[in-house]
Amino acid sequence: MSEEFTFRGKTMEELEKMNLNQFADLLDARGRRKIKRGLKDNEKKILKDLEEKDTARTHERTMIVVPSMVGKTVEVYNGQEFVPVEIQEEMLGHYLGEFAKTRKRVQHSAPGLGATRSSQHVPLK
Repeated sequence: MSEEFTFRGKTMEELEKMNLNQFADLLDARGRRKIKRGLKDNEKKILKDLEEKDTARTHERTMIVVPSMVGKTVEVYNGQEFVPVEIQEEMLGHYLGEFAKTRKRVQHSAPGLGATRSSQHVPLK
């Protein structure tokens, strides 16, 4: 039997009944401050879009994941493309940008133009 998910001692049902300011009290200082100062217009638009439909596209990487977003898909811009992010319970309190990486893994191959003789050595595999 799987254990029921809780966030800071609250179940998902309790979290969904809370308003945004009550949820903010459960967050860390940075998230609490961000929500208490008020969401930006773009962030309010994301929440409104997710109420109407199950997906939303955004450039707003600093949006905090709130309980009303759980189970929905948010396409977050990573600087090149929109990365679909399926919001899960474990993501509560995190920023959307954490789930859409902006950098690729470096894969080195041959030395580039202007490389010195000593740095041109590529070991055999």
